[in-house]
Amino acid sequence: MATDVPLATLGRWRIGGPADFVVTPADAASLGRVLAVITALGLPRVIIGDGSNLLFHDAGFRGVVVRVGRSLDGFAVRGDGIVDAGAGLWVPSFVRRVINSGLSGAVHAIGIPGTLGGLVTMNGGSQRRGIGENVVHVDALDQFGARHRLDHAALAYSYRASRLQAGDLVVTSVRLRFEPGDRAAMHREARSILRSRREKFPKVRANCGSVFVSDPKLYDLIGPPGMAIERAGLKGKAIGGAQLSPDHANFIVNNGDARAVDVLALIRIARDRVADLSGIRMDAEVRHLAPDGTLCPAHEVADRLDVAHYQGL
Repeated sequence: MATDVPLATLGRWRIGGPADFVVTPADAASLGRVLAVITALGLPRVIIGDGSNLLFHDAGFRGVVVRVGRSLDGFAVRGDGIVDAGAGLWVPSFVRRVINSGLSGAVHAIGIPGTLGGLVTMNGGSQRRGIGENVVHVDALDQFGARHRLDHAALAYSYRASRLQAGDLVVTSVRLRFEPGDRAAMHREARSILRSRREKFPKVRANCGSVFVSDPKLYDLIGPPGMAIERAGLKGKAIGGAQLSPDHANFIVNNGDARAVDVLALIRIARDRVADLSGIRMDAEVRHLAPDGTLCPAHEVADRLDVAHYQGL
């Protein structure tokens, strides 16, 4: 266990104050014991993979951060298109293993940073697809370390959402089903997706990936969130050390000294301006962690923010 750990070192945005405690369990059994102890002590806790979809508060977190990573990175093909994989497996690595097994259906996720546990929790994906369509069941632990298995129906998947986002369960492993596919064709598609991401998405500067969920109504009216933000005249707008990326407006980048409040202000402004333009308020797929452990979509926090004092509004 580590103490007083800067959350900026744990998240992809490189933002956040200190966490009181950080624990990295060695395996699923250790994770269960850690959860039981945290519950017995009455401490707030948050589970993270690589922190790719989280915005940590500038004041940090007065609780325990539990990191699920390489200790839960198993992968096995069971036949008939069935794959069992650990929640800590890096998503691009997972996708490559699926492709190399001659199975089709995961290529769309090749460029998504993060762990498989986060991907199945958020129903992540690209090209308007989600990994949830392939999930058979997940194995998870509750706050007491007890094991649960949730089948596809119980997971209640919808676009970029699932029952797992309630936060009461910690995913340890996932069973998925894929169809046979042509390895060479899938590798070509994966390279094409990665090439497109390199051309469009921000380079070098810290970011968490896409900030806003693509709303179907907004998509039909204007296009994806990045296009809507650009149409609203906000592409490249900076507040403090945070900026709506000049490369892709649905990314907020850290120019070196960004604070969480800077990111939240940009989220609020983008929501307001796009709503003025379209009548639709974009929701954030990024979640915000408060010092007391409250975890919620970042736009809910942004909407409570007084941004009037920011220059240039």
